[in-house]
Amino acid sequence: MSGNATARFDNVALLSVASVLPSRVTTSEQIEAQLEPSLKRLKLHRGLLRRVAGVLERRNWAEGETVDAATISAGKRALAEAGVDPRDVGLIINTSVTRTNLEPSVAVALHHGLGLPSSAINFDVANACLGFINGMSLAATMIQSGQIRHAIVVAGEDADEIQVNTIARLLAAEGSRDDFMREFATLTLGSGSAAAVLGRADEHPAGHRVLGGVTRAATQFHTLCVGSVDGMFTDAKALLKGGLDLVVSAWKEASSEWDWSTMNRYITHQVSSIHTDSIVKAVSLDLSKVPTTFPTLGNIGPASVPITLEREQSSLREGDRVLLVGVGSGLNTAMLELAW
Repeated sequence: MSGNATARFDNVALLSVASVLPSRVTTSEQIEAQLEPSLKRLKLHRGLLRRVAGVLERRNWAEGETVDAATISAGKRALAEAGVDPRDVGLIINTSVTRTNLEPSVAVALHHGLGLPSSAINFDVANACLGFINGMSLAATMIQSGQIRHAIVVAGEDADEIQVNTIARLLAAEGSRDDFMREFATLTLGSGSAAAVLGRADEHPAGHRVLGGVTRAATQFHTLCVGSVDGMFTDAKALLKGGLDLVVSAWKEASSEWDWSTMNRYITHQVSSIHTDSIVKAVSLDLSKVPTTFPTLGNIGPASVPITLEREQSSLREGDRVLLVGVGSGLNTAMLELAW
């Protein structure tokens, strides 16, 4: 590995974060009930999702709900809470994994739905589960440079199609336990939408300062987790080891410039109990400062970090230090510090 990329900002603030969740709850028991024939054939016991991943349930969009409408709703809430007029937004970045078509970008429909001006730059940033943190950093760079005054970063995920396809394939297949476990991570996915508004700190002194952070790549692992609407296939053991090595390398090198050992809160990408516990142990975090949402929401991809942050914000106090930590298949990691 060749080291970290570092970014610092001195005039960028997070003004708000908001989310919208689907109304339909899908329990892990319901998913395993559908997979009962495969579980019996492979001699796997029910409760696997709870025992292995710690995922009890997740959300899925109900009839009449759409991911784009929910993302627009989250964006409108975030703008209202930030006190920012849509006409003053200069940039929207969509960071979702979910997309219903290859072109145009998802961002164009969200730009239209939010009523943003024609001067607002709009595009997608795709980097698996790391996308939202990358989007925040990119927006912060454009605010810092003076190109724009306000940006909105969004993510909206819909896990329905990939899970339906995966369950159907697992029921029809005559594969081994290893084949089943290669698709296990797909069953932990959840749906949801989130949005964050960023602006100039000197214009919003009550905002939460975005201080900067690091990113690091280990792209030799780009085949360990590969997904599409048909399914997500992972080498779970190698993915966990590669991800942990990457996080530890980035953390250690960053320690010469950043002191992240005593943060008030660590908002990590939500995958599973194994991943959370492993990261906590690897970099010696205080588990009480690492909130989890995966038990009831599953892995919502890039939306998981802002959704978890929104749930924590009521307990954060002025002056608290918050570190956003993400790892995305590829592999890439990013850490971004906020001063609350």
